[in-house]
Amino acid sequence: MRSKLLLLGILFTTFNQYVNAQFTLDGEFRPRIEFRNGFGTLIAENSDPGLGIATRARLNAGYKTDAYKFYLSLQDVFVWGENRQILPNDFNNSFAIFQAWAEIRLGGGFSTKLGRQVLSYDDQRILGGLDWAQQGRNHDAGLLKYKKGTFSADLALAFNQDNPTPGGFQSEGTAFTTTGFFTYKTMQMLHVHKSWTDFSGSFLFMNNGFQKGTTVAGVFQPEEGNNNLQTFGTHLKYKKNKFSIAANAYLQTGERQGDIEVSGAYLVGLDVNYKASPKIGVGAGLEIISGRTDDTAAFFPLYGTNHKFNGLMDYFYVGNHANSIGLFDIHASANFKLDDKANLMVKVLNFRGEQELASGEKSLGTEVDLVYKRKFKGFTVVAGYSHMFESDGMYELKGIAEADVAGTQNWAWAMLVLKPKFLNGTK
Repeated sequence: MRSKLLLLGILFTTFNQYVNAQFTLDGEFRPRIEFRNGFGTLIAENSDPGLGIATRARLNAGYKTDAYKFYLSLQDVFVWGENRQILPNDFNNSFAIFQAWAEIRLGGGFSTKLGRQVLSYDDQRILGGLDWAQQGRNHDAGLLKYKKGTFSADLALAFNQDNPTPGGFQSEGTAFTTTGFFTYKTMQMLHVHKSWTDFSGSFLFMNNGFQKGTTVAGVFQPEEGNNNLQTFGTHLKYKKNKFSIAANAYLQTGERQGDIEVSGAYLVGLDVNYKASPKIGVGAGLEIISGRTDDTAAFFPLYGTNHKFNGLMDYFYVGNHANSIGLFDIHASANFKLDDKANLMVKVLNFRGEQELASGEKSLGTEVDLVYKRKFKGFTVVAGYSHMFESDGMYELKGIAEADVAGTQNWAWAMLVLKPKFLNGTK
């Protein structure tokens, strides 16, 4: 009996070590309460502010061997109160597979990563995970990856298709009817990165193919062919001692959805940061994004984490401002390390149109963002407050008269972040 128990103990210990060495299981619980009184656009005087709580819940599993990696992330995003009592199913059908991919080692520094995944590069200006949004951003794609020392290159290919029946796709043709938010039918992307002691640089080229078609009575009618939009440019970064500088320069050409011509649209940005002391860091920068002209549509930063640029109140390029007067953004920030577990970020941004509005006005306003973050044992609390001081041009841009706008435009939020590690094996 003792020998059997000893054998079972040895088997259990061996199995447990094997599982812990190759299998990881973790989660995320992230509720966020928001008070919206001018978030995303100006709120009218006769409108009540929005107040609500949304939660992201994730369960992530990873498995690793010498030959491949596998990762699966299950996600649900829900608003408190969206389901009535004893509802048999989820009201908004928000449960989804956020990521599901396998990465296979090919040898010689090459690997391939296939499936639903996050594409995030450089400062996330053009391609990012959009982690601020509770749903995040993912892509169904295949990657061919190469890495040797401080050089890396990723080639991504994607082909998207409709799903008319559960578990299948159409048997005839390849027309793609999903539209909006620059949802593409095809995508080809090349990202090359090289780093040195104090300097790093990358080059990005991306072609997005959008299904041609027209919308009739709210229904998209596909037509033969694609509108192809090319985005390409560079991200450069220099850092030495207490000083760092980062620059972006991108161009767009081709056609956007709906046969909209794009020619020479551009984005350029520059940010300088300095660590003034162990507890204080300061920064300043600017960004210019071209607007619509008679010859071209405006530049749009596509699949980036746009929330981290151009103000946290999301007045620009977050489901809005898609083909408008462009933007000239000048900003300054300071980060304060309050103690070993807490820090405070303060940022001021001044917005102007890259072009004049119909009235000749360019000034749009000034935004102030505050973000406080504190780590506790096992969890983190993050809170923020933002205030928009709008100018005359903002009323014209957003299509609302100054007399109809509420006297205060602000936004406040608080978020709890828990990321439990259920199993944390390494190999």
